[in-house]
Amino acid sequence: MLDILFPKLHKEGYRFLAIAGIVTFVLLLISKFFGIISLMITIWIYYFFRDPERFSINDDNYLVSPADGTISQIIETNGPKELGLENEKFKRVSIFMNVFDCHVNRVPSSGKINKIFYKPGKYINASLDKASEENERNYIKMTTSNNEEIILVQIAGLIARRIVCEISEEKEIKQGNRFGIIRFGSRVDLYFKNYELLVKQNQKTISGETLIAKKK
Repeated sequence: MLDILFPKLHKEGYRFLAIAGIVTFVLLLISKFFGIISLMITIWIYYFFRDPERFSINDDNYLVSPADGTISQIIETNGPKELGLENEKFKRVSIFMNVFDCHVNRVPSSGKINKIFYKPGKYINASLDKASEENERNYIKMTTSNNEEIILVQIAGLIARRIVCEISEEKEIKQGNRFGIIRFGSRVDLYFKNYELLVKQNQKTISGETLIAKKK
């Protein structure tokens, strides 16, 4: 029960929580009204940076969700040109994370990280399709344990100003492991081939647990 009320905090959140706590303390000394508002913001910051434990299926015949949120789009499209995949067709599932969703990202399948490429960009609403081409984003290409190529793209949103990637190239990683976080509203795109889709648009997802697709 305590884990639900007071989940573990992601390391990216400590600095923000400390600043918010200090501001709240000062404001409470000056104004009860503004102090209470600041306290509510502080609670929200703690909630935003929560990092609860998740339990993956541990079966690499499936791809699990890389993010908490809502599936905003499912399309057939070319791969990212930044990775030299613009002439290959993929299915892309886009998951939009609002400011109340958990923002810790997790790996859909066990495998090896082949390439990571960060690209600066704009900060338009991450729910819009053009965010995949215009916003700040971080590309992760990996080969799964089933020798399938998948791509993860962390995309900054309207408020987000920093993408955090916690893995490196050539790293072996397990399904459901954390690989990063995006601060204050964002989106994750998952590109794949040779998998049967198991989700639909507007469906809610849980990072590391919701089954996105099954290997054909």
